[in-house]
Amino acid sequence: MALRGFLPVVALLAVSATTAHAAQPCERLAKPASPHISISAATLVGAGTFTAPGSGKAIANLPAFCRVVATLTPTADSVIGTEVWMPATHWNGKYLAVGSGGWGGSIAYGALADALRRGYTASATDDGHRGSSASFIAGHPEKFIDFAYRAEHEMTMEAKALVKAFYGSAPRYSYWDGCSGGGREGLIQAARYPDEFDGIIAGDPANVRRNAWALWLANETFKDPEAYIPPAKYPMIHQAVLAACDANDGLQDGLIEDPESCHPHFAALTCKDGDGPDCLTPRQVQSAQTLISPATGKTGIVYFPRLEPGTELRWARLAGGPEPAELFYDQFRYVVYHDANWNWRSFDLDRDATKANAIDKDVDEMDPHLAAFARHGKLLLYHGWADQQVAPGSTVEFYKDAVADSGDPAKSAAWVRLFMEPGMGHCSGGEGPDTFDKISVMEAWVEQGKAPESIVASHRANGKVDRTRPLCPYPLIARYKGSGSIDEAANFSCGPAR
Repeated sequence: MALRGFLPVVALLAVSATTAHAAQPCERLAKPASPHISISAATLVGAGTFTAPGSGKAIANLPAFCRVVATLTPTADSVIGTEVWMPATHWNGKYLAVGSGGWGGSIAYGALADALRRGYTASATDDGHRGSSASFIAGHPEKFIDFAYRAEHEMTMEAKALVKAFYGSAPRYSYWDGCSGGGREGLIQAARYPDEFDGIIAGDPANVRRNAWALWLANETFKDPEAYIPPAKYPMIHQAVLAACDANDGLQDGLIEDPESCHPHFAALTCKDGDGPDCLTPRQVQSAQTLISPATGKTGIVYFPRLEPGTELRWARLAGGPEPAELFYDQFRYVVYHDANWNWRSFDLDRDATKANAIDKDVDEMDPHLAAFARHGKLLLYHGWADQQVAPGSTVEFYKDAVADSGDPAKSAAWVRLFMEPGMGHCSGGEGPDTFDKISVMEAWVEQGKAPESIVASHRANGKVDRTRPLCPYPLIARYKGSGSIDEAANFSCGPAR
């Protein structure tokens, strides 16, 4: 297909990519072989900084790279934006696909830059639309499929073709890295296209069923003004939870290592006379208890697990009101009811969760049947125990189902491991260590056969690392050895929860 015009970012260099791998200049990639790809730019970008379209902030410290901007059209109703970045020199011979968050709608330039700095070729997609809303789905079933899995698959296939055309050889290893929506995308790719990646990193995967859970919580905790808990009370509630559960792992350190064993009862916080800043009204007690309870239907069916104790400082995401976050609300406005004016206050858990689950089944729902992927690939799952957007128990359930389905649970650790992160919020942030080198862990596992027995994660405050802690393969937890600083990972070992 003919080049439809370049999008200059820095001055186009009139020399070919100076690398032993490169088979041709970057500009020649403007003539793709596939009829379903239109390339609007194939540009050699010089080393230094890059400013993404629509952004005023430059991304620094980049090596020179070949930037390909493309549109993929696997169906008549598909318009999938994609970028592929390939190092001009010192390519490590590997490919990394990066996922999108929320409802997609933009290119993850920061993740592309991180991959490029490591020597990877990398690609990202906007999932078939622009903007953070799910309104693009209403009346467009093909776009829903693009968002769910086709955009990521088509991007990967075209990116690998471009890599081979540019360097003259295919990647030696292919990886996926994504968190939240990107975590879900990676898991769907593993189920649908098991030979696509050698390793998949899926963090805090946003199980689509959480949207019904979020609207259920909205109706239970702030539709009635009397049920609303002011955020000023969150720290008080958090301290009460820590007092009840922090020491359950044998160490009082401000982190709940094993929230599954924590079952606080908020009745003790009931105000003795009216309302006050350091207590909860009876209706607020009910709301607090609901927030750490699973979404359960009238017949006892559990639609989604609970928000774990330890998340109280970030309850506003789900219970802050006055409207549910559009991220959750859009599922029902645009996917289930195709009505932008649908009223969230009419939500009924049994009716609406059942409708949503039927629509998502076989499209956007994570499938734990990964036996085909397990034959060659590695899956690294991680999730913050203090995640305020996706109940962590949903990933624990997915992991258990994947292990059970693999046919030999005793050998499942050879291909899938789950690391839960105490105190970490959604993908990052929170009171606990939330950062570790995921790519290096996956490389060692896939390329050297070194399965992660534990992973050292760090927490930063005021620009400095103030705590490190080992992350342990679920269901093990980090246990203090009894001496030394509680802020140093070396003083902990992995062991069973009590």
